[in-house]
Amino acid sequence: MSHAPVAVFDLGKTNSKLFVLDANGDVVSETRSKPVWKNAADIRVLDDQALYAWMSIELKNVVESHGVRHVTFSGHGCTFALIAGDRLHHPILDYEQEPPASVARRIDATIPAFSETFSPRLPLGFNYGRHMLWLADRDPRNIDDASAILGYPQFWSWRFSGHAVCEVSYLGCHSHLWAPLADDFSSLVDERGWRTKMPPFAAAGAELGTHRVELADGKTVDVKVHNGVHDSNSALYYYRSLGFDDFTLISTGTWVIIFNQACPLDVLDRDRDMLANVTVDHVPTATIRFMGGREYEVASGGWNHPITVEALEAVIAKGCFALPSFSPGGPFPDLNGRFVGPDVSGEQRAAVALLYVALMTDLSLDLIQSENDIVIDGGLVKAELYAPILASLRRQKVFTSANPQGSAFGAAALVFRQSGLSPFQNQCDLAAPAAISGLEQYRVEWRRHAEALRLVPDNARSLVEVTR
Repeated sequence: MSHAPVAVFDLGKTNSKLFVLDANGDVVSETRSKPVWKNAADIRVLDDQALYAWMSIELKNVVESHGVRHVTFSGHGCTFALIAGDRLHHPILDYEQEPPASVARRIDATIPAFSETFSPRLPLGFNYGRHMLWLADRDPRNIDDASAILGYPQFWSWRFSGHAVCEVSYLGCHSHLWAPLADDFSSLVDERGWRTKMPPFAAAGAELGTHRVELADGKTVDVKVHNGVHDSNSALYYYRSLGFDDFTLISTGTWVIIFNQACPLDVLDRDRDMLANVTVDHVPTATIRFMGGREYEVASGGWNHPITVEALEAVIAKGCFALPSFSPGGPFPDLNGRFVGPDVSGEQRAAVALLYVALMTDLSLDLIQSENDIVIDGGLVKAELYAPILASLRRQKVFTSANPQGSAFGAAALVFRQSGLSPFQNQCDLAAPAAISGLEQYRVEWRRHAEALRLVPDNARSLVEVTR
């Protein structure tokens, strides 16, 4: 197999990573940084110049040290860029900010029906079409004077190649801008006159152009730039490329995003953060999500050490529960996260938080009618008991990926696909169920508490809330 190494910038909300993968599918280099989100007057925006500077330096380094000749991008959702000619027209918004209430009332009234876009009406900028409407409300010139509207990965593909394109997995990620069943832009795009600002489509991984890298000796190398992809959809493609067919993917990181192509779209409940994503090959896919990585961080008090079975059994015996939700969105969007039962701290508080994330995942799997094999990818694989707890709760095979970077590997696989190559091997491991005393009854009690609060949310006011 002959193919130059591929550099993948895997751009998360809180961490930016560069992976270099060779023709055998092995990681030969990895570096990390953090994006900077800064205040600009009354909004928060990305410091795109700082991120571009880091990316440029790291790309030069791997071109010199590893012979990289291809670069692509995997990016977090909910984010867009407005360009005008060869420049960024408006700073890139941080999706974790809510429009003023008076503005929200106006713009939310214009959002298409769920039956058209399968995008639930979410807070903040979780639907990035909502943030576009906010910018237009602030000043119509923000959109009117832009020459193109780009998804976040496509912004970086453009930044490095000069070629602006659309990509369906990003547009189809609860943006309000895509109609999955029609495989076309939504009515919102046409009503606002935005279709002319949408550049031509290119497949994820398609070659767009080149980026010239100047080496230390003064020579230059042209690196091929490939179209980027939505990170969780990239992970979904990666596992399909390994041979998984009828399966549920749990993609974990800041978000826990669960895909089940076997679930009919008419099951989706827009009020419980259920939606249709669209694969890189234009297939609508039932999805449910909650901000599991962020919720664990908040609920655990930032705990970053191992958690033992003994700690789990201790909090189960005490009747300590964490109840939804510690971040916006998810299946319980109207509730604020809280602990009930005896006070706990340290490892025991983290144990309650881990049980919370596992039980939220378990409930989400039921809501999305998951009965097939389960594959867990991403950051929560490192929480050693997360998969074994799920394996105890589910009557399904639960696999964990030996490679927790499915989004980056999927982006590389899409580049390799352009040459007819598929170098990755299935190294997923079957998770053994954890033996945890009292877990099944704890699950019953947790669901009883959570569903009671959802049905009568006013009860939540009498409980002590956890500071977000």
